[in-house]
Amino acid sequence: MSSSSGFTDGDWHRLHPATPFLRGGLTLFAIVGILVVNLRDILIDNIFGDGRGDDGEPLVLLAESGFAWIALLAVVVLLAALVIGFYLSWRMHTFRITDEVVEVRSGILFRTHRRARLDRIQGINIQRPFLARIFGAAKLEVNVAGQDANVQLAYLGSQASDQLRREILGLASGTQRAEAEAATDAATVAQLPLVASGEVHPVTGIAQQRVSELLAPELDPDLAPPESVVTMNLGRLIGSLVLSGTTVALVLIAVALAVVFARTGEFFFIAPLLPILIGMGGFYFNRFTKSLRYSIAGTADGVRVGFGLFSTSNETLPPGRIHSVQVSQPLLWRPAGWWEIKLNRASTSGAKGAAGQANTTILPVGNLTDVRKVLGLVLPALVDPESIALLERGLTSSGDDGFHNSPPRARVLRWFSWRRNGFSIVPGAVLLRSGFVWRRLVVVPLARAQGSSLTQGPLERRLRLASVSINTVAGPVSASLGAIDAPAANAFFTEVAAATVASASTDTTHRWGAGRQLPPPSLTPYPDGAPA
Repeated sequence: MSSSSGFTDGDWHRLHPATPFLRGGLTLFAIVGILVVNLRDILIDNIFGDGRGDDGEPLVLLAESGFAWIALLAVVVLLAALVIGFYLSWRMHTFRITDEVVEVRSGILFRTHRRARLDRIQGINIQRPFLARIFGAAKLEVNVAGQDANVQLAYLGSQASDQLRREILGLASGTQRAEAEAATDAATVAQLPLVASGEVHPVTGIAQQRVSELLAPELDPDLAPPESVVTMNLGRLIGSLVLSGTTVALVLIAVALAVVFARTGEFFFIAPLLPILIGMGGFYFNRFTKSLRYSIAGTADGVRVGFGLFSTSNETLPPGRIHSVQVSQPLLWRPAGWWEIKLNRASTSGAKGAAGQANTTILPVGNLTDVRKVLGLVLPALVDPESIALLERGLTSSGDDGFHNSPPRARVLRWFSWRRNGFSIVPGAVLLRSGFVWRRLVVVPLARAQGSSLTQGPLERRLRLASVSINTVAGPVSASLGAIDAPAANAFFTEVAAATVASASTDTTHRWGAGRQLPPPSLTPYPDGAPA
């Protein structure tokens, strides 16, 4: 028995048996628990007390009215209807995966049918909420280009979801299926003696597997070479929280409260601010706990980003799905030399990033060494040493250093940043640099560019300046630059248009695995795969 998911055979399959409980049954159990606790209190009062209960309690009033048995019957019928509804919802929720699409059918009265084309996959996210981890289940989301086009499979077996992601990405990459199936069959035969030996009892094996999954590291050491892994430094994480905009706002609030208290001697004004303070505390707690065990790694199927302590989440971004990259440095982070990296992608994920922010932030905080590694993972086409050196100079330097910067007359529009405000074109990408107080460097792979534009307002026209931009998919990264010398902007526009066409015609990242075969899956004698 192999750990192959068994879901990519083109047939319809169902989700994990614990899905009804994980998707709504927990709320049902909570309601039943509340009713049981209240009934227990009434029963104890009848036996050991005066039997009158607390005046005004709904259950006491109901018992005194004489309709208690009718209400109890209604509750039992409602609970039975909910249980039957959860079961039917699970039975009617099926999915299948072919060589071309991922399809999901769901709904009891109102049926829905969603399809995600494999050639439009932008990433696959696997979330493991803490309760689902106890049941050995995980939520898999296939992110597809387009608005509200994602397909979610909640829930699958934890190991089956990892293997299924690997198989889906293999099919999307153009990997040959026949050779992969032959390798899987051979490995399965080799594993059979281990299963037949009876050395491990199935129940004991499952219990051990659950414990090992809960204690296992977020990133399997065998999944990626150690030199490609970027992790979150704990001290840097705490420092980024202290030097965040939220902390600045908290300090300003504290100063304002101190001033008001010094003048009035009263604390009455604190009450309206309590929700704000509680929200800030939640921000710090969520960002800290969710950023623990954060890792970015290069795998055979793309860049993998994972994080989480109790509830974990990891996403794999296939090659060629990153449309633009922004490296930025807030002012408060400059003395420490810390940076943040964001991406533009052709899809959005239902999963949030480490701090609860959009998952377009691939590196919440890192030093220059971390930035070099992450850029090497997300921009693998930039291998030319000169291009890499220019990219690094674009982060910290200014002036005549390989970038076409704004001329001195641009000071009218860029008072402090005109020396850093510039662009450069390297093989396969465009670099846009800006910002003196808040530094920013945007990299757009030419194969992902959807066009370019040149504009010139009245003031720019008088100063012989212009603005340029690279059109990409919507996202937090804006690939635009203003106050550029007009002749240089015209030359930039022409060169980018020609380079974009050339890069798109030779780009093969949409079928990054064509011509290779899938490696055989790892095997285990007792997989927890969801039922077919």
